[in-house]
Amino acid sequence: MNSSKLTFSGFPDHDVYNITAPFQWNKKKVIAGRVERREQELSEIVLFDEFEGVWRPVKQAPTFPGLQDPCITKIDNRLILGGVRFPLRIGNNEKCWQMEFFREEENGKFEKILTGPPKMKDVRFLELPDGRILCLTRPQGQKGGRGKIGFCLVDSLNQLSHELIENATLLDLCPEEKWVGANEAHLLRNGKVGVLGHIAEFCQKGDRHYFSMAFSIDLKLGTSTKPEIIAKRKDFPKGETKRPDLIDVIFSGGIRRLGNGRSRLYAGLSDAEAGFLDLPDPFDKFES
Repeated sequence: MNSSKLTFSGFPDHDVYNITAPFQWNKKKVIAGRVERREQELSEIVLFDEFEGVWRPVKQAPTFPGLQDPCITKIDNRLILGGVRFPLRIGNNEKCWQMEFFREEENGKFEKILTGPPKMKDVRFLELPDGRILCLTRPQGQKGGRGKIGFCLVDSLNQLSHELIENATLLDLCPEEKWVGANEAHLLRNGKVGVLGHIAEFCQKGDRHYFSMAFSIDLKLGTSTKPEIIAKRKDFPKGETKRPDLIDVIFSGGIRRLGNGRSRLYAGLSDAEAGFLDLPDPFDKFES
């Protein structure tokens, strides 16, 4: 399988990782990426476009300080960009995280329209043909253990509340010692939903191991297939890592279906770099 790391410019002494797949913004093909120093977790989300094989910051594009792990979707034909706010202080000055979502307005600016519940990452949206919106969730702790994926349906983003997100129906996708999260949702030809995500576990040494996976949801039946691992860190070129316990980590960013049974996966690598991998389309089997 063909794979390559991506090269970024504009931020010396910083890493760019946990990227989205390319998308159209302001008549450009761009990628959103998490930018931070190797020794820190103080991030910002930046938009990059490609020139002569190098992804460079888009001039005069908005940036999103304090946000990690960008995600992209479209609702009502308007771009929605999400990211994880970290650090966030709640309660007794407890440090945690929270997702924030921004909608592109007609003037080209992004306006914050929604936040997810505190301590929940991997909230994702998909607009359905009937106008409803699928919300994928990822509770942890008492309800979700190390991390489970849930789903709920709403007529509009205005209907979403922290309570509704926290009470979403959970899918049985992995054993308790592992955890999962959704990264991107795709509407399939048969009306089902294909989900690109990650599945992860600790080894005996305490190192993290993250893999890209895919599964499908039948919204009519409220059922799902089991996750199938589609890519591992070893499928990409070797490179840098943020910490020794993160060497075997890929964080699914997005997948582009190319037709003829092929696709291209974009992912963060070892919390320090980013790359792509060409592989068989993991959603084809769910459409048959």
